[in-house]
Formats: sequence, C-alpha cells, structure tokens
Amino acid sequence: MKKNIFQYKHFSIDQTHAGMKVGTDSDLLGTLAHGGPRLLDIGTGTGIIALMMAQRYAEAQITAIEIDNDAVLDATTNFAASPWEERITLIHDSFQHYLEEAQGKAVFDAVVCNPPYFDRSLECPDLRRLRARHSSSLPFEVLIEGAYSLLADGGTFSVCIPPEVLTDFLTIGANAGFSLLENNQVQALPNQPAKRYVLVFVKASGIETQVHNFCMRNEDRTYTEWYKKQLGPFLTGKIYE
Repeated sequence: MKKNIFQYKHFSIDQTHAGMKVGTDSDLLGTLAHGGPRLLDIGTGTGIIALMMAQRYAEAQITAIEIDNDAVLDATTNFAASPWEERITLIHDSFQHYLEEAQGKAVFDAVVCNPPYFDRSLECPDLRRLRARHSSSLPFEVLIEGAYSLLADGGTFSVCIPPEVLTDFLTIGANAGFSLLENNQVQALPNQPAKRYVLVFVKASGIETQVHNFCMRNEDRTYTEWYKKQLGPFLTGKIYE
C-alpha cells in the first residue's frame, strides 16, 4: 500500500495532496452523523466523510464542497475510484460563495461538516493544514447559519468538535434556530474528559436532547467494543471485526 493511500474496506483514500489527513475526527463523524436522501458535506477535504456517508446511506445523493485546490485533487480521485461516484457531486468553491449561489435553490435533508476550529491556537507553518483547521476561513456563524438555511424542516446538521469550542457551537446553533438532537461525548480513555463531541442538530423545535457517552479505548489501550462496532463496517483487520 502506498504511503499516502489509506485503505478502507470498500474504498480507499488518496491523501497525497490534501493538507488534512485521515484521522479520528473523520472516523467519528462518518459513523455518528445523521444522513438523508439529499446530503451536503461542507469542506469535504479528501472526501472521506462523504464516502462514509455514501456507504451508510445507500439512497443518498451527496454534494461535497471544498475550497482547497490540493484537497479537490484528492477528492476527485477518491470519488472516481469509489463504488458511489455517480451519487457524489464535487463542487470546488468556498461555502460562502456556494451559499450565495444556492439560496432558495438547494434544500438538503442532512448536512455534515468536520469544521475548522483552531481559532484560538497558534498558526502552524503548513498553510494548507492551517486553512483546513483555522476557523477564520469559515467562521462558526457562517457555517451554522448557512447550514440552517440550506436544510429542509426536520433536517439534521452533524459536526465533530473539540471541547474548547463546545459552548460557542451550542450557543450559535441555538441562536440560528437549531435544536440539539444528539450530544455524543467521546472519550479517548476511561476516566478522562471527552476528547470530541459529535453534535447532531435538527431544524425543529421542542426536541429533547439525547446524551450519549462513548469511549474509544479501554484502560489497557485496546479498542472498546463500541469503537470496534462503529469502525467495523469500514476499517480492515480482525481488530475491527
């Protein structure tokens, strides 16, 4: 297997050009996000989340947006080599410009995004990685309010975020009109604070939030049964079966 190829059971991810590589965040979001017949993936990067959603939701027609030239190269390759090429449309554009063009035209049942969030961190020297991870390129307000405007009533918006931005996301989501349907709190190890939150918002009111607590590894650092079950349909190797 080539160094820059990450092999899943039913597709592969060429990450030769993209600044952001396959990681835990994409695996968590790809397995916990809600989907639907018309699905939008904002900032698709290599296309990993769009492909995971295509595998999970057999009837989904997916629109994947990406601004970065290098990431688009990888996503194009990965979509074309997958079993679901005909169900995925890749758009090379910023989300802000897509919003301007799509207002009143595009209505989705589900939106997913692994959002940029390092607005409080030091800038890293790799500019492609920086733009992929830095929220100045896509402010939370633009992302959340834009997702709300593109969703049909009852549609869902799923994101994976770190604890540092949880309060911001919940506040902006509520102000935009979303209700929080699921709060999936994921620990790396037992007895540690949650490392990631996979939030599922819904464009509806009067919703009671479901809170789930998950853990990826046991105390001996082996994978938990929950994590193996989540990744089993995607990753190869007996450890996930």
